[in-house]
Amino acid sequence: MKKKIGRMLIAALLILFAVIIILPLVWAVVTGFKTNKELFLEPWKMPETWMFENYIKAWKAGIGTFLKNSVLTTVGSTVFSTLLACFAAYPLSRIKFRTKKLWIILILGGLMLAPQSAVISLFKMANVMGLYDTYIGMIIITGAFRIPFATFLIMTFYKDISVSLDESAFIDGAKTRQVFWKIIMPLSKPIIASCAIVSFRAVWNELMFANVLLESTSKKTVPVGLVNLQGTTTTNWTMLMAGMVIASVPLIIIFMILQKQFIRGLAAGSVKG
Repeated sequence: MKKKIGRMLIAALLILFAVIIILPLVWAVVTGFKTNKELFLEPWKMPETWMFENYIKAWKAGIGTFLKNSVLTTVGSTVFSTLLACFAAYPLSRIKFRTKKLWIILILGGLMLAPQSAVISLFKMANVMGLYDTYIGMIIITGAFRIPFATFLIMTFYKDISVSLDESAFIDGAKTRQVFWKIIMPLSKPIIASCAIVSFRAVWNELMFANVLLESTSKKTVPVGLVNLQGTTTTNWTMLMAGMVIASVPLIIIFMILQKQFIRGLAAGSVKG
């Protein structure tokens, strides 16, 4: 009896938690179909007339272009940071060498560096190296800030993989790169998915670097584009809400595709006390 009551309470809490998360999303979607008057006077009521043109106007106002730019930079940054983190995590977790502790401290220092403190320096470096107002510059700089966290997460996961797998492969004549690509990487799908989702969300919502490093309107990403939709005198808030809903669709799709791997990766890569 006590177990049933406990399960019912847990189920009730999970349902309440799901409602708290889903309700704001539903409200945002519905608000995108309202007029500005309905938004301010009757924010919790269903729209009298469903304004589908709000979503069409948001798309034509540039959300489509901004969405394409965000997908390009975010996917590039996620692949770049996750792959480099895998390359760094493998020797740091499974190979013994003298300067291992030094490299771990350097990567730890990357976790302590606030992106805001490096904006001016990175802007000057990008300008000198010809990376200013380019997708490549945006991908490299935003990806670099994702590497330290991903490296430590993947290192923890790699330490739980039996070293005997590597030793057996070496006995059979395999080289280090073959062990990495054919044994370690296939086993790393859960943690790679976790790092990819965390990186994707962070870069997708990146406003500061997108505003500083990208000058051309045709290269602006979604966060900057949504800010640009706000007029200097008047703002169509429901159209802006429609644009925000459209901008959130890729994140939802990515999480739905990788959710199982994401949960497995977090569970397997969690730090043990």
